[in-house]
Amino acid sequence: MNWQAIVQHIESATDQPFKLLGAKPLSGGDINAAYRLQGEDRSFFVKLNSPARLAMFEAEAAGLEALAQTQSIRVPKLIACGQTAEHAFLALEYIALNNLNPRSEQLLGKQLAQLHLQKQPYFGWHRDNTIGSTAQVNGRYDNWLTFWSEQRLGHQLKLAAAKGYGGRLQTLGEKLCADLKPLFSGYQPQPALVHGDLWCGNAAADDQGNPVIYDPACYFGDRETDLAMTELFGGFSPAFYLAYQAVYPLEPGYANRKTLYNLYHILNHLNLFGQGYLHQAETMLDKLLASLYPYPQCH
Repeated sequence: MNWQAIVQHIESATDQPFKLLGAKPLSGGDINAAYRLQGEDRSFFVKLNSPARLAMFEAEAAGLEALAQTQSIRVPKLIACGQTAEHAFLALEYIALNNLNPRSEQLLGKQLAQLHLQKQPYFGWHRDNTIGSTAQVNGRYDNWLTFWSEQRLGHQLKLAAAKGYGGRLQTLGEKLCADLKPLFSGYQPQPALVHGDLWCGNAAADDQGNPVIYDPACYFGDRETDLAMTELFGGFSPAFYLAYQAVYPLEPGYANRKTLYNLYHILNHLNLFGQGYLHQAETMLDKLLASLYPYPQCH
């Protein structure tokens, strides 16, 4: 691997010389190769992919900058984003990451609530990005239910149909998308900047115990989407949720909406990883439709 072109980008962005002493591969990502570039007195974290993936890195960079501007939760500082003849790359500040502990999880809950309290002008975002390696479309909407139906569930269902997942999944999905209103009785979501992919694998603590979040899939959406995602793959500690609730209490009906929001990620896993997620997606659809239509329907 010839790192010279990326080193030159880093030097240009930081306006400082950077003598590369070594590049250490890092584990953890499914989509990109990741390295720690070690210099004499500083390090950088660099992701690599094919040149065709530049837009994915540019969108991630935009998300990190948007989160940083809120001054709510620490994110890795953007250094440079671009491409060489062989790779698209994203260079970030290197942070030595540790597992979250109860104190750092409590801080994360508080800081996430502070992020979500900063109101935004519309639902969607100024650009499309990705969720995993799947395109995530972010048109501008004033109506949250329409946004979620069209840009999130509808988009994933179309991708699933193109991959051969038709039949019952599509029938249930279309029925759900046609009438989301009962899930939002008495609740009016307000646009907030959300991380978009906030599971325990995308959060850690720095050496001082302060939380750090990364790998965002940002947009302006219902804050509950972030909370729901934290519960999908293992969840965080009670300290996290208690701290969040103390700053920004959740509204009645969240338990059902949590399933609605996590359905998006399960459909995305179906599209990324295959058949193993089909039953889970259909079960979630059944649960949601049962909450909308609690009595047997006449045919």
